Amino acid sequence: MTDVTVYSADLVVPITAPAITDGAVAVRDGRIVHVGERSWVLRSLADRGMTASEIHWAGILTPGLVNAHTHLQYTGMAEVGQGRYDGFEDWVRAFDSVYERGRDWAADAAAGAEQALRFGTTAVADVVTDSTAASALHDARLHGITYWEVMSWTNADWARTGRTQVEHALDALPMPPGSGLSPHAPYSLDIEPLLEIPDIVRERGGRIHIHLGEAAFESEFAHEHPQAWHTAGLASFQELRDAGFGTSATEFVDQLGVLGPDCHIAHGVYMSARDRAILRERRTTVALCPRSNAVIGLEEPPIAAYLREGSPIAVGTDSLSSSPSLDVLADVAELARIARSQGYTDRDLHARLLGAATLGGAHAMGIDVGPARTGYLAVGALADLTFFDIPAGEDAVAELVESGAGRACATVVAGEVRYATDAFDRSPVVAQEGTR
Repeated sequence: MTDVTVYSADLVVPITAPAITDGAVAVRDGRIVHVGERSWVLRSLADRGMTASEIHWAGILTPGLVNAHTHLQYTGMAEVGQGRYDGFEDWVRAFDSVYERGRDWAADAAAGAEQALRFGTTAVADVVTDSTAASALHDARLHGITYWEVMSWTNADWARTGRTQVEHALDALPMPPGSGLSPHAPYSLDIEPLLEIPDIVRERGGRIHIHLGEAAFESEFAHEHPQAWHTAGLASFQELRDAGFGTSATEFVDQLGVLGPDCHIAHGVYMSARDRAILRERRTTVALCPRSNAVIGLEEPPIAAYLREGSPIAVGTDSLSSSPSLDVLADVAELARIARSQGYTDRDLHARLLGAATLGGAHAMGIDVGPARTGYLAVGALADLTFFDIPAGEDAVAELVESGAGRACATVVAGEVRYATDAFDRSPVVAQEGTR
């Protein structure tokens, strides 16, 4: 009888430990029980009286990728994401024209979850606006957080019916995985919902995720007002702008208590040094989505600054309504290119970007700790793994980061092979020490 499955590869990259040549990850009941050199792992299992079957791949094995920002329900809107736009408003017009036709949001979200698995993703931050799409992660048995998106509430409507509606929507989200709320953006909600949404989430132990720094409109600019905006009786960020206040959107939501270690933001493009410092002070991760920014016609994110300053970062694809694919590594490669173009020359670039696409995303959602921790390969963590068809060697991690898109050959979620190419041999053999 087989007690343990050993997933081995020519190179294993744990993220929180050095890469292991001819490495292995031993899995039992969906969790990791050993990580190390293959011969040592097999010997340790034998010493404990455990029989192991082994699945080997002549390539790279990493933690499962984490897509830290997407909207799976928009998977069927790829015609929008295949275009190129002259800014946010131009993209919104194209988005709305397709969105208003209506879709089978549940089917589209399920298709998005399937695509995520094919690209090596095992955990997702999925933002949903239609209840029929809310079970995508749950049904696909993916890890991560389902966020109910909240937008377009005025202070009066929020007090009248908004809070109750949002609480009911949050409580109806299927679990597992985890759940949370996504106040859409500083400019799409009045102050009262932005003040109360964090409390609603936090009293339930959930998570917060907000689009921030995605529009140039959110940037700070010089202004001459003797009083602080929050003492001026303003109802929204739009009123703040109309009144001539140059406060950034980041400082605005920070004053309202939105940011924190239980919150992560999406995009973070239009961020001054002061804004980035606020994110670091609040331990708030930014999920960077560079291909989506390019489609919409935005500036490039300040990835070099984030790296130099030690900001917590993650990687997201956004949805197919603004991105060519749901392949996280395609965004990783773009971030590497942008970082170099912005003058980042440190040798840690590839390791840090791979870490952002795994542990960084898990940390953004708070799933890097606790009994269901993921994002790295260590004893006790969930056995979320991805095999890549990339030869092991001195530059293997660099090749994975630079050109790993489309090269996932198998995805393992909680110890179960959930996707594999025809070339990937899933036929386990009984392994003994020193053999394949």
